[in-house]
Amino acid sequence: MPQEALEIVSGYAFSGPALDLGALMWDGRCLGDAQIRIPLSMLNRHGLVAGATGTGKTKTLQLIAEQLSAQGVPVFLADIKGDVSGISAPGEAGEKVAGRAREVGQAWEATGFPSEFYALGGIGTGIPVRSTITSFGPVLLSKVLQLNQTQEQSLGLIFHYADQKGLELVDLKDLRAVVTFLTSDEGKPELKGIGGLSTVTAGVILRALTAFEAQGMGEFFGEPEFDTAEFLRMAQDGRGTVSVLELPAVQDKPQLFSTFLMWLLADLYNDLPEVGDLDKPKLVFFFDEAHLLFNGASKAFLEAITQTVRLIRSKGVGVFFVTQTPKDVPGDVLAQLGNRVQHALRAFTPDDQKALKATVRTFPNSAYDLEETLTSMGTGEAAVTVMSEKGAPTPVAVTRLRAPESLMGPVPAQALAAAVKASPLYGTYAEAVDRESAYERLAARPEAEQAEEPARKPQKPEQRAQPKESGSMVEQVVGSGMFKSLARSLGTQIGREISRSVFGTARRRR
Repeated sequence: MPQEALEIVSGYAFSGPALDLGALMWDGRCLGDAQIRIPLSMLNRHGLVAGATGTGKTKTLQLIAEQLSAQGVPVFLADIKGDVSGISAPGEAGEKVAGRAREVGQAWEATGFPSEFYALGGIGTGIPVRSTITSFGPVLLSKVLQLNQTQEQSLGLIFHYADQKGLELVDLKDLRAVVTFLTSDEGKPELKGIGGLSTVTAGVILRALTAFEAQGMGEFFGEPEFDTAEFLRMAQDGRGTVSVLELPAVQDKPQLFSTFLMWLLADLYNDLPEVGDLDKPKLVFFFDEAHLLFNGASKAFLEAITQTVRLIRSKGVGVFFVTQTPKDVPGDVLAQLGNRVQHALRAFTPDDQKALKATVRTFPNSAYDLEETLTSMGTGEAAVTVMSEKGAPTPVAVTRLRAPESLMGPVPAQALAAAVKASPLYGTYAEAVDRESAYERLAARPEAEQAEEPARKPQKPEQRAQPKESGSMVEQVVGSGMFKSLARSLGTQIGREISRSVFGTARRRR
């Protein structure tokens, strides 16, 4: 082995558990004994898998997810194109797979991995993932609605009022009902003590909610609310569960996906304790087609993602973005990604050439001519640099990657549907529930006032009912409608913690 290759390989000789990516390539040859790896303890330092269409990014994602699961680390995969569901089924042996395994020194064995399949609000095939408006919070909702600072403050006031009055904001119709009530003649006095809500601002919020719902958000908000701790589950055999969010049905609704991502990360960040650096992460996220997260995103959205990625590492969670070029990821986010797997890039246009040069500058000094290498690598080959066990970047290693041991493609639709219905979580989350919340309680106010009207009129002495002999005064009070209404309101308040995090999400455990 040439001296330069020996120096590169020595940078990947880790003493602790690690994931095997493949074998080093040098001078056009694949060196099967020179293994390129990622330390398991460094997976919470985040990462990037990039490359042009057809270069093997999704298979790299699948390869890493398989090994994480095998080492007892739960994995979350956002599957935009619908071709990652095959991770649940054993792969198919063939000459190509056998040849790749021989080249890279891999003992390939067809293996399926424990998987759960989810869908946003039941849009598509999967266990429905929903959030309530109350849990989502005013800050994140303001960001995705692209409200200005004044409008965000007004929305925060609306949430504060609903929290204080025990008005559960479960879905979008609940929030619309509260906004409409607070701008009505009856509702305006409610806000006098804590600040007003202008009709103009309320109109802007209502219009934003209407446009938001038109993008498919109405399906996402509701109950039963999904507990993000489900993503941390382990299989009975000790392997980590692979949670696959099936998104083909909503890939044309980036607003829907972006909103879910923000809530999901914020919810996990709020619930997970600080753990610092662990021997292995609690969970690793993979976001395929990451450009959908950032295309057309507001500045507030980017700031929220940057802050979340920076802080969630200390909770034991790693985040990997999968996209075509590093320029798809904002610089502040890219700076947080310590592990890099860069597949081939194309340089057919001046813009491509500029992107290539920018990509090369993001790598450490290398023994390779990276501008030439990144345009000449074949499918399933990548330039790799990761964080070593000491926290320093490893030398750039052009690597021929291993073949995934699970099915490289989607499972049949019938098998996917059967797996969803067979999940122990299906019975908990499948059926939407529309219980009494803010909309129903506000709609019932006029009826309640009409029912109370006769009691307000003066009655003649002979019409006044005498109190019954049976039943104590306490029993009469407990049985009254006013007491029941008060108890329901107090129960709502006690049952959930109203204090909110810096992300605006409710601090509570569902």
